[in-house]
Amino acid sequence: MKKSIEKAAVLVESLPYIRRFSGRTFVIKYGGAAMVDDRLKDTFASDVVLLNFIGIKPVIVHGGGPKINTIMEKMGKKPTFVQGQRVTDEETVDIVEMVLGGLVNKQIVSRINRHGGFAVGLSGKDGNLIKARKKIIRKLSPETGVPEIIDLGLVGEVEKINPRILVSMDEGGFIPVIAPISAGQKSRTLNINADYVAGAVASAIKAEKLILLTDVEGIKAKNGRLISTLNLKKLSGLISDGTISGGMLPKVHACRNALEGGVGKTHIIDGRKPHALLLEIFTEEGIGTEIVK
Repeated sequence: MKKSIEKAAVLVESLPYIRRFSGRTFVIKYGGAAMVDDRLKDTFASDVVLLNFIGIKPVIVHGGGPKINTIMEKMGKKPTFVQGQRVTDEETVDIVEMVLGGLVNKQIVSRINRHGGFAVGLSGKDGNLIKARKKIIRKLSPETGVPEIIDLGLVGEVEKINPRILVSMDEGGFIPVIAPISAGQKSRTLNINADYVAGAVASAIKAEKLILLTDVEGIKAKNGRLISTLNLKKLSGLISDGTISGGMLPKVHACRNALEGGVGKTHIIDGRKPHALLLEIFTEEGIGTEIVK
């Protein structure tokens, strides 16, 4: 009886959030350990289906870095990253498209559908969803202090999102699952960081929330303490002083871009925890870092 009462209390606690978010769209970036561990794959899929059944409209953008790394290494290629982004040559982009647009995307779709959802796989090429251009980043040379241009290869950045296909899928009751690849000039495939794609999609459809699943608890201060809430001003300070660096940079930039594009709130949460989505959305304390404007 005690366990039944506890379950009822959880449902009661979640009721105000269900009422508030029903009919709203959440863009969820799915990546990290949640894509590797079978138990976490199932809890993620069931959470997405639950959100959909109670009236929340999930749009999934997924990564697949560990799987790409595994296949690259089997082919004798060493993965290389600059500022958290994969350096992508001609051979690597073929691997990326094969893994993200094919294997990983369809596995996610199948798992969501097996749990009772109606998911459909897309890439940025489908319906001209993502218009992209080749990305060039600049980095200060430690020797000269002069900015250097770093060529990441066939890495793209989002130029524009065309949400028409997402609107059609929403009207049909489908859950979009988006692989972060698109075509640039001369139809060359471009690999795009999934965090940036998720942020751009969230802005384009004016999502209520952008939620990024990762393999850490959230953003931490220099003393190792989890920061539960940040605004954009504090976020800029943590980037400037080096507290936020490496692979976390694309995530916080995606959050900042989304907030500036009209998204209500953004969240960086620990996807290693079962039912991380539900814990963040339907409890007062949440589990990660929320970033607000």
